Amino acid sequence: MAVEPLSQKEIEDRLAELPGWSLDGDRLTRSYRLGSHFAAAALVVHIAGIQDELDHHSDLTLGYNTVQLAVSTHSAGGVVTGKDFDLARKVEDIAPGHGAQ
Repeated sequence: MAVEPLSQKEIEDRLAELPGWSLDGDRLTRSYRLGSHFAAAALVVHIAGIQDELDHHSDLTLGYNTVQLAVSTHSAGGVVTGKDFDLARKVEDIAPGHGAQ
């Protein structure tokens, strides 16, 4: 089933429900700061599991105590779709359990 790109208005409305997330070009992005490198790595592993469950993957960058995500829907031409917001919401739900800010 084809996934349709979201309009700028739909993206803005959905971003209002996800503090910390922003639109950078054609990708949703978010950075998290954690208490340690181990905590950041654990968050990356948890996110990787969610991405596999959704069959939707972001670019993940692990820093010393940071995790950065950038997500768009490749199958829709690299634009933002509802799938990106589904992933962002699930990450947002689990991040506090890892101490992410």
